[in-house]
Amino acid sequence: MSRRPPHADVPHADVPHIDTALVRRLVAAQFPHWADLPVERVGSSSTSNVMYRLGADMVVRLPRRAGSAADVDKEHLWLPRLAPSLPVAVPVPLGAGRPAEGYPWRWSVYRWAEGENPVVGRLAEPDALAADLAAFVAALHAVDPADGPPSYRGETLKERDAATRSALGTVRDLVDADAAAAAWEEALGAPEWPGPPVWIHADLQPGNILLTGGRLSAVIDFECLGLGDPAVDLIAAWYVLPAGARDVFRAALPPDDAAWARGRGWALSVALLELASYRETNATMATVARHVIGEVLADEPSPARGGGHGGGGAR
Repeated sequence: MSRRPPHADVPHADVPHIDTALVRRLVAAQFPHWADLPVERVGSSSTSNVMYRLGADMVVRLPRRAGSAADVDKEHLWLPRLAPSLPVAVPVPLGAGRPAEGYPWRWSVYRWAEGENPVVGRLAEPDALAADLAAFVAALHAVDPADGPPSYRGETLKERDAATRSALGTVRDLVDADAAAAAWEEALGAPEWPGPPVWIHADLQPGNILLTGGRLSAVIDFECLGLGDPAVDLIAAWYVLPAGARDVFRAALPPDDAAWARGRGWALSVALLELASYRETNATMATVARHVIGEVLADEPSPARGGGHGGGGAR
């Protein structure tokens, strides 16, 4: 399966200059019927894309690098097909932009999704959110995978071993390295997913989740979308939820012991790579990554509740 390497999230020096004036020119030239709408930068910690609010109900999303630009066509093809099967809103593509005005890649116009990113530790209804996330994960995993592309995170944990250990070496001064190494070894020892790959979001982090009134209202940023091990989507348990709600999330799916162990390993690996990459360049992502590592290390593996099937959710 062709996929980008684990360090693909590291920003590169060839990021084009993107500002409001550029967005206005792109929209005016390619979508003249929207040319008079106001354009406003949307604050985000994303390292992959830049977003600008367009009018009241749209958003322009421009990739920062070629790897992210390669996903534009995938999102425009698959999100409309997946959306009817999902219990919450996902980005609705309204227009596909072309390279122009010195900007080198394809870009998108989506319908604006209302909501706020969850703030870890300040969730109004953590148990309800856990149930919402489980429902989303189960529904996504149940969609027919026929002809789906491989996920960017479609590899096994063993294939991430070298990159994960390298990242751990880089952040030894910031985390309990011995405990992290032991947790990673335990995850590597879990049996691999025995079934066919399923649809996964593969990046269920706070920045990619929107809440309204404390409940899940939308899931965004499907850059990692594709087919893979359903356990990858269990990272939401450590990235978004507190320990108590984590049990609700697990019981609602429910994964078996092996899947839960792989999900814990995925959360640890992703967080270590993010912390190593962004400790000096993106304070928000680094802070989230350190929190996740702490949650993983504090969360001792426990027996599964009920009969699971080995995946991250119902198929």
